[in-house]
Amino acid sequence: MLYTSIDNEKIKEIAKLKDKKFRKGSSLFLIEGEHLILEAYKNGYLKKLIKLESNDMNLDVETINVSEKVLKYLSSLETPTVIGVAKQKNDEIKGNRILILDNIQDPGNLGTIVRSSVAFNVDTIILSNDSVDLYNEKVVRATQGLIFYINVVRGNIEEIVGNLKKKDYKIYATKVNGGKSLKNIEDLKKFAIIMGNEGNGVRPSLFNACDEYLYIDMNKNCESLNVGVATSIILYELDK
Repeated sequence: MLYTSIDNEKIKEIAKLKDKKFRKGSSLFLIEGEHLILEAYKNGYLKKLIKLESNDMNLDVETINVSEKVLKYLSSLETPTVIGVAKQKNDEIKGNRILILDNIQDPGNLGTIVRSSVAFNVDTIILSNDSVDLYNEKVVRATQGLIFYINVVRGNIEEIVGNLKKKDYKIYATKVNGGKSLKNIEDLKKFAIIMGNEGNGVRPSLFNACDEYLYIDMNKNCESLNVGVATSIILYELDK
């Protein structure tokens, strides 16, 4: 069957996944491009494939053939090629290397952080409830498919930090003043690092829970780094 109308109920249901509330309620999200779709498929997350009849991509999932008009309607890109419907992750906090993200708002930053977390062997990412949606289309694209290779949990990070302390995790947070240079951090076996909001940093209520603060040595002419860059540097240093 070829779907040619954007008023078709099945197409309208898929289009609702552009909305954060509907994504949350359905536990599904949209992905675009062959690379992301193949990564979702390899990891067992792909539920549906939406493509033009002329596209020869063939995967063992429900396949919906659509017209160019419908594909453009469903897409967030100017020149869409192929779209997938994927199921959201249902992860738990596990491992000894935890990254906590406090009110991260920029989709590109979160995507970069996900990629660096996979590259430098983070076990679990914890997102605060007020951080950008992990399944925002810009976040998903920025992860380049690595969203499917790491545990990601969303929750109340103050409660979570308290629980991690009870389990003997050492808690770090980034702090421009009064922090400890990354050069002086000893080899850690069980830790959680808190990275803060792009404009405001780590919320003050979390500092009291920290065992130590961290800062990155850099040229005095540079006051601060983008949180995606800063996180990548810290994770790289701690993975040495």
